[in-house]
Amino acid sequence: MNALAVVAALLLEQWRPLGDRAGYAAALAAWADRLERAFNAGEARHGLVAWLVAVVPVLVAAAALYYALLWASPLLALAFNVLALYLTLGFRQFSHYFTDLQLAIRAGDVDRARELIGAWRGEAAQHRSREEVIRLAIEEALVASHRHVFGVLFWFVLLPGPCGAILYRLAITLRRRWRGLGAFGAFGERAARALEWPAVRLTAVSFAIVGDFEDAVYCWRTQAQAWPDAEAGVVLAAGAGALGVRLGMPLTAVDGVEVRPELGVGEAAEAPFLDGAVGLVWRAVVVWVFALLVLAVAGALPL
Repeated sequence: MNALAVVAALLLEQWRPLGDRAGYAAALAAWADRLERAFNAGEARHGLVAWLVAVVPVLVAAAALYYALLWASPLLALAFNVLALYLTLGFRQFSHYFTDLQLAIRAGDVDRARELIGAWRGEAAQHRSREEVIRLAIEEALVASHRHVFGVLFWFVLLPGPCGAILYRLAITLRRRWRGLGAFGAFGERAARALEWPAVRLTAVSFAIVGDFEDAVYCWRTQAQAWPDAEAGVVLAAGAGALGVRLGMPLTAVDGVEVRPELGVGEAAEAPFLDGAVGLVWRAVVVWVFALLVLAVAGALPL
């Protein structure tokens, strides 16, 4: 059932992307902000209580509804899983930026590519070189594929019904909204890191399997820890090694140079690697779906 739900949700999102995903994300963010205003008195225990209030009732309700639907009809439970994945996955949340940026680079419109990468990252990018724009686009795509696809799928498979997908999306949203709030956001940060620890490693393994395995593992082991964001570092190092491209590295800044460690091996980022990144992500998705199908068939066989 998990494999069917994943395939159905991915196809549904490609066919009919969620029309108001920005509004849906904004509603989640506003809800997190309301909880923060209601509970934040500057202590870590207040953040813990707010996190539990935000997450536990939703998970209990989702589990109860899933099992009620499963008792009534497995098809209804399947439909509920598809709906939950449709709302929590987000391929199209980042793919439109990447696709438009690919087209701009192919057309030689570097100014348009700079505008797109700036909008994607939420920063000014008119000073970026063409190679930097391509490099940043690949980095954003790899990290986004984890946070909007593979992280969701990992926890969806691990927990019953849609609980894992919902838990992951809520935890990531709460961490993002409560980061920088001192003690109040501490538990949300720890919870998100606990959920990400196994998920990023499975994403890295997926990239290694469908790309250059030896270089992906080498870069993961030797370079990931140098990246400021440890979770993103695992995904980026493995992805760069799997693609055979150099990511990270210093960037031109408005007032100088932004120093960043080097990730990956091989060639400098150029237009063909944009296509390579798309292929890497989709091949990894296919591996996940195939693995789920194998598990489903194995589970259906009599002992």
